[in-house]
Amino acid sequence: MEIGSAGVGPAKRSFATIVPRLIQSKFGRKDLLYAEALQSVTLWLFTFYCVLCFVRVGTGTSCFSNGLAFCKGRLRVATYDVAIVGSGPGGYVAAIRAGELGLKTIVVEKDPFLGGTCLHIGCIPTKVLLHHADVYENFKNAAELGFEVSGLNINWKNILARKSKIVTKHAKGIEFLFKKNKVEWVQGWGKYDGPGRVAVEKDGKRSIIEAKNVLMVSGSEARSLPGIEPDHKTILTNRSILELPEIPKTLIVVGAGAVGVEFASIYASFGSQVTIIEALPRLVNVEDEEISTELDKAYRKRGINIFTSSAVESVKNEGKGVTVSFKDKDGKPQTLQAEKLLLAVGRKPMTENCGLEKSKAKMERGFVHVNQFMQTEEPNLYAIGDIVAGMPQLAHAAMMEGIVAVTHIAGKETKAIRKTRIPNATYCEPQIGSIGLTEKQARDEGYKVKIGKFPFLGNSKATILGNHGGFIKVVSDEAYGEVLGIHIIGPLATEILAEAATVLNLEGTIDDMMNMMHAHPTVWEAMGDAFASVRGLQINV
Repeated sequence: MEIGSAGVGPAKRSFATIVPRLIQSKFGRKDLLYAEALQSVTLWLFTFYCVLCFVRVGTGTSCFSNGLAFCKGRLRVATYDVAIVGSGPGGYVAAIRAGELGLKTIVVEKDPFLGGTCLHIGCIPTKVLLHHADVYENFKNAAELGFEVSGLNINWKNILARKSKIVTKHAKGIEFLFKKNKVEWVQGWGKYDGPGRVAVEKDGKRSIIEAKNVLMVSGSEARSLPGIEPDHKTILTNRSILELPEIPKTLIVVGAGAVGVEFASIYASFGSQVTIIEALPRLVNVEDEEISTELDKAYRKRGINIFTSSAVESVKNEGKGVTVSFKDKDGKPQTLQAEKLLLAVGRKPMTENCGLEKSKAKMERGFVHVNQFMQTEEPNLYAIGDIVAGMPQLAHAAMMEGIVAVTHIAGKETKAIRKTRIPNATYCEPQIGSIGLTEKQARDEGYKVKIGKFPFLGNSKATILGNHGGFIKVVSDEAYGEVLGIHIIGPLATEILAEAATVLNLEGTIDDMMNMMHAHPTVWEAMGDAFASVRGLQINV
């Protein structure tokens, strides 16, 4: 019996003997061991070639791939380690980290540009407008600062142009980072198409991407109220309000979450008469109650009208304006008119037509349930970002979720995300930054709570900036001094929030932070006084 030929069919056996016989005849080699060894190697090479050819013919997938998987009982080659559907903050950060970890990665994006909602119609353009509004407020107060300014006008067209320029720059930056980290991307509507498969639909054509893992990051879109649909000219969403050709004289904002209060702040600074209508009892309902009270006070001082505990009943679109009917907190019918209305009543997950119904992933009202590593109940299917059940719809939350997911895919150690360690940042004026438990949440969880509070009125840098409203509130556990939550409203709150996030992530105590030196004069040093105030040892008030 020939070595290495047991159980081999005639075709393979004949192929396996051709090469050694040709070499023997060419070079006159008669050495049996040499021939048999060469025959055995040739046989195994031929077998591997047959497997690859079978895969290629059976699935239409390139033979030269980096993994094998099974699909509908057939062996196939997985072209990518991970396919990511969506290039918003969660998607592009996950893709870059995947590339850094050596995973072969491809991103499917429905738009012809990278960056998603946050970069193009959310976080970034909104903060551009907020910055311009802040600059304009400084110009309006120029006399107090010792400057004589005349003929101050708003060039709205140039403001919008700068917004677009910044967005485009950063979209190109993501493209550069993709190339740097060998991340591929294609445009089209991505859908989960079963284990290891993503269907990409574009211009009536459908193609298939095969990957060992699929990460869904399809994002969210603005909700509307029953019977009130945006026309994007008079009744607006967060997307269409960014493209207004001119500043409206009057604006009604329905909803007082982060989106609502930020746009209210922007347009109030630029001279619009703004009214907020909120169904819940207070503004920014996710924040500590004292933060909501302070923001309400500051907004009313700025001339913003506020109706809380008020339910909108109807919106009549009259082309050149809207009429809003609602009941106020006392149940009295009210009617308001304005040039524009912004619907800012939250966001809904974009999971329709994403193919998740073909999977074992557990869904609830459009949201996807995942474990601590962002895995769904479908093997090798992950989900992150605004579509994840029970997690805040925040860009930075999606970014960290993406890092956790691809690190797990790469087989490396990673830590689960703790919801109480996710910071909140709202960029209205005054700014809001918070992390951890509110006072009420801490008491509800059974902690014996001790509070510290320091006003920016006692901070010299805040006085220099001419912005000394607001405070820092520290929520701590009286028994051990553990910091449970930090809540800030006032100047640069979204920046000094960095220390608050560090303290909670490192499980610091009041005593740890009281012994930390803060630079002077800074807005940031107010944190030191806030921690000390828990012990009644603050210096500057």
